[in-house]
Amino acid sequence: MNKKIISTNDAPAAIGPYSQAILAGDTLYCSGQIAIDPGTGLLVMDTITAETHQVMKNIKAVLAAADMNLDNVVKCSIFMSTMDHYAAVNEVYAEYFSSNQPAREAVAVKTLPKEVNVEISVTAVR
Repeated sequence: MNKKIISTNDAPAAIGPYSQAILAGDTLYCSGQIAIDPGTGLLVMDTITAETHQVMKNIKAVLAAADMNLDNVVKCSIFMSTMDHYAAVNEVYAEYFSSNQPAREAVAVKTLPKEVNVEISVTAVR
């Protein structure tokens, strides 16, 4: 199998022993992104809306590093600290996927890295 590590300074560096993304053939598997601003290294957590926008910007940067964009995304996984964030996250998400929406799941989990409120991972195909 042809496997390539995808990495960009336009998205936060991995905070553990994993890659930002792996391109295997024509499929890109992106690790979950949280709302770290890659320019400052700080979390963007003023509001759930701002946090979700930063997550989506980070996803777009990783996709761009693999010469892809949101139109290539076929699957999203959304993890939230509480389902109370569902409506706000969904509203921001809809701005980025206004058409050609990928398959997805959205779940609440007990805890996310760095105590964030939302983490999103995507799978994309050329």
